[in-house]
Amino acid sequence: MTETVKTTYNQPNARGYFGEYGGKFVPEILIPVVQQLEEEYLKAIDDPEFLKQYHELLEEYVGRPTKLTFADKLTGHYGKAKIYLKREDLCHTGAHKINNAIGQILLAKRMGKTRIIAETGAGQHGVATATACAKFGLQCIVYMGAEDMERQKLNVDRMQLMGAEVRSVESGSRTLKDATNEAIRDWVTNPEDTFYIIGSVVGPHPYPMMVRNFHRVIGDEARKQILEKEGRLPDYLLACVGGGSNAMGLFYPFIEDDVKIIGIEAAGYGVDSGKTAATITKGSPGILHGSLSYLLHDQNGQIELAHSISAGLDYPGIGPEHSFLHDSKRVEYHSVTDDEAMEAVKLISKKEGIIPALETAHAFAWLEYMMSNTKEDEIIIVNLSGRGDKDMGTISENL
Repeated sequence: MTETVKTTYNQPNARGYFGEYGGKFVPEILIPVVQQLEEEYLKAIDDPEFLKQYHELLEEYVGRPTKLTFADKLTGHYGKAKIYLKREDLCHTGAHKINNAIGQILLAKRMGKTRIIAETGAGQHGVATATACAKFGLQCIVYMGAEDMERQKLNVDRMQLMGAEVRSVESGSRTLKDATNEAIRDWVTNPEDTFYIIGSVVGPHPYPMMVRNFHRVIGDEARKQILEKEGRLPDYLLACVGGGSNAMGLFYPFIEDDVKIIGIEAAGYGVDSGKTAATITKGSPGILHGSLSYLLHDQNGQIELAHSISAGLDYPGIGPEHSFLHDSKRVEYHSVTDDEAMEAVKLISKKEGIIPALETAHAFAWLEYMMSNTKEDEIIIVNLSGRGDKDMGTISENL
């Protein structure tokens, strides 16, 4: 079991706000539900038996700790800083999402919930939830946008094979935002027996905090591993950001260290193209899916359609903690386009023999901008948040 690194970074506050972002903006019927969830979560993380079961499952079922791999060919390609890859693609189901799904399933069982619902974009959170439900014998319903179901058919098949019901969402942009809307409607209708497993650091408190803490194992492991390999902390952390769970999992244990932290959003066709998912780069504060955070919305407050080649980044919001870290200037946020992400897929595949998820490729694409400013004695950790098997249809179409 990975030793948890203590931190005095005290976000969120008791009301669920990271600075001015976060909160619990939910229908009245859900107020007692999220309050109960918060109470049970805080009890669970102080319960040695809960933590023991969680970490045993991470080790025996998920396959943790994941490797921290030195990318020698990629490092040689740029001839600058050493590049290490935190290999979340090696997790069971192929991405980081299973860390959080296992944690929330254990919490759902602790609360006596028998029906699990989830939303998914790229399908990896849906697959992780379906996997955990199959493992524990729970009913599973996953809401997924119709467009995402088409471009992520492999993951739809995987969810159904494990017994999940995948409900197609035809409204709006037919992507992640609309799937989340439908999941919340279900939750409002069935609050007594239903547990909603949110897949990113978004939603009403305590979800952003809870999902971050279930994913912090990524950063805790990376910290220990780089100290063992290099005898010091990295100079840079780099991760893609949609809602932002893989990034917060890596970033959180390093927040108070002298490490430059960079999150990369999806610019889509370009930040000013009208077809983008670069929420922090292009957006402004507003309320969506239960919390106050940066959003893509018009002057009337209407949520704008987001676009990214990667279904997992195709979301018009971002986690409230990321919004706080942006405003406080602790984390830099940039964006890269669909085309740049595709070039990164080809580069990493050919140089390292690893096909990254399209989400992850956005982080790798930023290396083109940052590497020339690094030094040979510096160290970068890139969070390789998922493998690209699920994206081969889209990748093949765009090669």
